[in-house]
Amino acid sequence: MPVFGGWLRNVEDEGMAASWPYVRDLALRSEELGFDLTLIAELNLNDIKGVRAPALEAWSTAAALAAVTRRLELMVAVRPTFHLPTLLAKEAANIDRISEGRLALNVVSSWWEEEARMYGVPFDDHAARYARTSEWLDVVDGVWSNASFSYAGRYYRAENTVLEPKPQRRPRPTIYAGGESEEAKSLIAAKCDAYVMHGDPPERIAEKIRDMASRRAALGLPPLVFGVAGYACVRDSEAEAGEEVRRITDVRSHAAGFANYRQWLAGTQLERSMSIEEYSVSNRGLRSGLVGTPAAIREQITRFEAAGVDLLLLQFSPQREEMERFGEQVIRPMALPAR
Repeated sequence: MPVFGGWLRNVEDEGMAASWPYVRDLALRSEELGFDLTLIAELNLNDIKGVRAPALEAWSTAAALAAVTRRLELMVAVRPTFHLPTLLAKEAANIDRISEGRLALNVVSSWWEEEARMYGVPFDDHAARYARTSEWLDVVDGVWSNASFSYAGRYYRAENTVLEPKPQRRPRPTIYAGGESEEAKSLIAAKCDAYVMHGDPPERIAEKIRDMASRRAALGLPPLVFGVAGYACVRDSEAEAGEEVRRITDVRSHAAGFANYRQWLAGTQLERSMSIEEYSVSNRGLRSGLVGTPAAIREQITRFEAAGVDLLLLQFSPQREEMERFGEQVIRPMALPAR
């Protein structure tokens, strides 16, 4: 969901209002087009269009979407530093009940120090953020799974906590998470249900999947679900697709979100360096190679499937128009039975 009004940091107006009517209509139409899931990101400030631009709040938006949609899985981002685990577990269980079992969590360790200061929450160093997240997950799972739950850790405490009703989804709402540091990968393998990755080519994604699958198997746990981010743009010819890429990667370092992008780079531990061109599209979306003709994009999707990918988290701009095109020219042909 474009809760920040778009995905392109150097395009000021993408025709995608950060508003409830826009995301509501997108969600309803996406169900009709064949999309299965929507990610609702969580930031209190807008890191795409600049800190003074509007940004929707994730959890109240998710609750509203839960009430009006019927099929979409609602993956809502949550940052432990901004939510006590017992209270978030209660809120999430309630939204899961409203949606009749369609809620999922995307657990994100905070990266934006300026936002944390503005909103009065702690900003730990990288290792401490993951230690906090590990405890946070223990508490959330504990109150979801037990009639009464107590916990005493470095960051969180709970005393005989009762949470009713439990989430409808069983055994629990799916917990997605991403990260490329050793702390992140170890934590996700041990305590999450799904691993989501920034955009990369299928061969690179296959390496990551093998690594995480091996870590998971060594712990004796069920297989992870694997997701990849991608920026998608369908055009009738490769020349038209190339022209669109040139337009959206015309980086202007004075754009409103550039300082936030540099803070994000400083606050993460990515495996690969980021080029300045990739600043223009969030989540390394262009690396997934989903820009081109319908046939080329369908072929790339089959490569991701062969690599072990279960889920593509796609960004479009402008979202409604490009989502329609993708649904008609990519999803629909791939869903038709082979002749």
